[in-house]
Amino acid sequence: MTRVGNGPLFHFDGWRRPPAGAQEGGLCLKTAEIVDSLVRETVEAMGFSLCDVEFQKEHGNWVLTLFIDREGGVSVDDCERVSHAVDPILDEADPIEQHYYLSVSSLGLDRPLKKDADYARSIGKELIVRLYAPQEGKKEWTGTLRSFDAESFELAAEGGVRRFLRREAALVRPDVRF
Repeated sequence: MTRVGNGPLFHFDGWRRPPAGAQEGGLCLKTAEIVDSLVRETVEAMGFSLCDVEFQKEHGNWVLTLFIDREGGVSVDDCERVSHAVDPILDEADPIEQHYYLSVSSLGLDRPLKKDADYARSIGKELIVRLYAPQEGKKEWTGTLRSFDAESFELAAEGGVRRFLRREAALVRPDVRF
C-alpha cells in the first residue's frame, strides 16, 4: 500500500454488537476516556503512543477511533496489529453499548493540535494558526512553535515572537509542505 496525500492511515476491524438488551446511548467524552484507560497500556507496550481516542457518529455509524503515533511514523500494518491487540480487551470489558466500528489510525501529517501532548510533540515545528478574529489585520499566521501552556502558545512568526490565546485559535495544525 502506498500513502496518497497527507491524510491518516487507518484500519477498520468490523462491527461490534452490544449485549442483548443494551440500549443505544449518546456520544460522550466519558466513553473515550474509559476506552483510553482500557487500552493505553497495551498500545504503549507495543511501542506506540496513544494520542487520542474519539467516539462519534460518521455517516450514520458509530466509530471508535484510536489515534496512534511513534517516532518514524505508523504503517497500515501497525494499525492492524494494534487493532488486533485491543480487540479482545474491548470485547471483554464491553464499555460501549451501541454497535460500532473500531478504527486504528495514524495521526496524519496535518492533524489539528488539540491537547497538551499535541503541542508538546510540535515544539520547534512549523504551524499554521487560524484565528477567529484578526490580529494586526491577519486571521492566519505561520511560524515555529516555541512554547505553550494551558492557556496560550508562542509562535516565532514574521516580525518576532507572537503569543496567542488557545481559545482565540479556530485551528492550529502543522504546516505540511511537499
